[in-house]
Amino acid sequence: MFTIRKSEERGAINMGWLDTKHTFSFGHYRDENHMGFGALRVINEDKVAPAKGFGAHPHRDMEIITYVLEGAIEHKDSLGTGSIIVPGDAQRMSAGTGIVHSEFNAQSDKVLHLLQIWIIPDKEGIAPSYEQKNFTRKRKPGQLTLIASADGREDSLTIHQDAALYVLDLNAGQSLDYPLQEGRMAWAQVARGSVMLNGQSLKQGDGAAVSREQALAFTADEKAEILVFDLNSRIRFH
Repeated sequence: MFTIRKSEERGAINMGWLDTKHTFSFGHYRDENHMGFGALRVINEDKVAPAKGFGAHPHRDMEIITYVLEGAIEHKDSLGTGSIIVPGDAQRMSAGTGIVHSEFNAQSDKVLHLLQIWIIPDKEGIAPSYEQKNFTRKRKPGQLTLIASADGREDSLTIHQDAALYVLDLNAGQSLDYPLQEGRMAWAQVARGSVMLNGQSLKQGDGAAVSREQALAFTADEKAEILVFDLNSRIRFH
């Protein structure tokens, strides 16, 4: 089964300082038909004006991954963490029993462009924690780079769920097949560029839900960056 979630069909809210698009139901955008995909609950594409951002606010029982496409984001939280996240970095924050954090555009002259991802954890009430890593040196055109996983393998971020997040970098004309194991399903989100996925055309901002397929077959129409979520198909929250 293959279902495309077109970029223009996402929930869209423009608050002046924040231009955001929601793949799944989130906040003021309520969409009962798009409440998530397995353990994958949120993919928000945010563009934040210079020196603006999200003031201190709380979260509980959620695995939150921040993936920066352009610019730099300043993070502070109630654990005492203070960091700057730039392209090539990925941040994981496990909210657990409760965490308060803020996220601001660290630059005064450039728009911040990022993806914020929420994954529902496999258990509630864990201790809050924070992790950040840079993957620039590991990433190569034509290959998948593991960004997050349940066991932290390949020096990836560790998340509390049976899920894996990869970034796939492709130059124009490059192809890659990703086999889906039994009991697995996948979500592909095009962060940049455009690709053919299992014979269907996807452009920047598009996503695709893939289940009961043997593989994901990617071919890039142009230079592309795709996030690939490998998920346990037996885990259904929605």
